[in-house]
Amino acid sequence: MSPLTPDETADYATTFENLAEAVSTVVLGKPDVVRMALTALCTQGHLLLEDVPGVGKTTLARAIAAVVRGQWRRIQFTPDLLPADVVGVTIFNQATRGFEFHPGPIFANIVIADEINRASPKTQSALLEVMEERTVTVDGTRHPVPQPFLVVATQNPVEMDGTYRLPEAQLDRFLMKLSVGYPDEEAELEVMRGAAQRSPNRLQPVADTTDIARMIGIAERAVVHDEIYSYIRRIAVATRRHPEIRLGLSPRGCVALARAARAYALSFGRPYVLPEDVKSLAPAVCAHRLILAPDAALRGLSGGDVVTQVLAEVAAPHVGAAR
Repeated sequence: MSPLTPDETADYATTFENLAEAVSTVVLGKPDVVRMALTALCTQGHLLLEDVPGVGKTTLARAIAAVVRGQWRRIQFTPDLLPADVVGVTIFNQATRGFEFHPGPIFANIVIADEINRASPKTQSALLEVMEERTVTVDGTRHPVPQPFLVVATQNPVEMDGTYRLPEAQLDRFLMKLSVGYPDEEAELEVMRGAAQRSPNRLQPVADTTDIARMIGIAERAVVHDEIYSYIRRIAVATRRHPEIRLGLSPRGCVALARAARAYALSFGRPYVLPEDVKSLAPAVCAHRLILAPDAALRGLSGGDVVTQVLAEVAAPHVGAAR
């Protein structure tokens, strides 16, 4: 691939900051979360938002959809939702005497899967193919979804009645898992003062799907030094050998971390990845991919705790500007 030009790097960083500024007008006091979420968008990686009710998970998802001029759909997942309600169905047309495919709401650039863990495992499995391959197979025929394509899913970890735990295969398809968290005092007061004025419905698009596709292509060309790749692999090996972990970071997880680091570095106007980028992204990219040993789970340990410990133990390389 050809190296990035200064104009391409600056264009990426400017568009990214415009997106972040727009989303931050409705998601107050969470600049790091917004930057991570937009990094997923610019990597064409899916995003899982998990947190308690009322902290802005759906608001963040809707804000991302609102600032990008393109097709977006929201699917409210419930126990009675069927796979056909998500991907679509083939119907016989009496007039043409043939079968026609009627696409479901998954055929959009940005799909908000609200409370995804309330759907049955059968319905959740309908997302496995489209999240990985960007196509849907119905009655033996493959149908591509629009590009770029991003699933932003939300789930509530507290109210577990009537929910189904996401299987590891589906969790692995999410590039990042983020927690919005409670706002600080100043941001929460500002939310109360102007909640009606800060609806995602009031946001105007600041980029279109062509812009996002261009940013995805630029991010793929950011420089990752071999020492950074080696650093990511050492982190993965450390999780696989960790006594509290039953299943460590997979090669797909390593690839996801490197991809996200490229987009994250460019958001700061830097066309090369630093170890600090990897450290910033590792908890969001890696933690949900780890399977804890049973006794560790009983003690309340989380994947994020293990990732934090591994980052403290694995020495980072001394890599500066691209060489």
